[in-house]
Amino acid sequence: MLAVVVLISGSGTNLRALLERCSDPAFPVRVLAVGADRDATGIVHAEEYGIPSFLVPYTAYPSREAWGDALLAQLAQWRPDVVVLSGLMRLLPPKVVDALAPRLINTHPAYLPEFPGAHAVRDALAAGVAETGASVIVVDRGVDSGPILAQERVRIEPGDTEAALHDRIKPVERRLLAEVLEGVATGRIELKEKVA
Repeated sequence: MLAVVVLISGSGTNLRALLERCSDPAFPVRVLAVGADRDATGIVHAEEYGIPSFLVPYTAYPSREAWGDALLAQLAQWRPDVVVLSGLMRLLPPKVVDALAPRLINTHPAYLPEFPGAHAVRDALAAGVAETGASVIVVDRGVDSGPILAQERVRIEPGDTEAALHDRIKPVERRLLAEVLEGVATGRIELKEKVA
């Protein structure tokens, strides 16, 4: 059984999808805890599923590094096999990445390496491309630059808004995340750091 801690910043829709999947006894993944860097509304999903949650508020610390130390201390209490960033809208300090990699994965609403960063959906629309996508990656010290574990194309439809496109990407992200975690749990997918 793969033990996971999920970190969020917002509404936790991807988290909820993962918790729903984990409610199937045949799915070899269990969420140990859910953490947030702010008062995230998505914590309600953890409560609904009886999953413990914790808050490490970024603004309570004098620096990103101090916040990262507190986050690592909290994660150490849970001893997860994998940490999933699920809408955590904050770059982790290098010390945190180094401590967790390659057992640190993230979903991203683009077909990486296309459109990295916080505004991937908006950037894809602005570029006028016909397709974007969804990716699941190992987190490294860069911005959405780690090894790609899974990805899939999503077509951009005429007249798409940022919200409409994102709504079509999210189900693909959720499915890919579940497939990757299941693959890690069963040994089909090996988490590796990028070779320099």
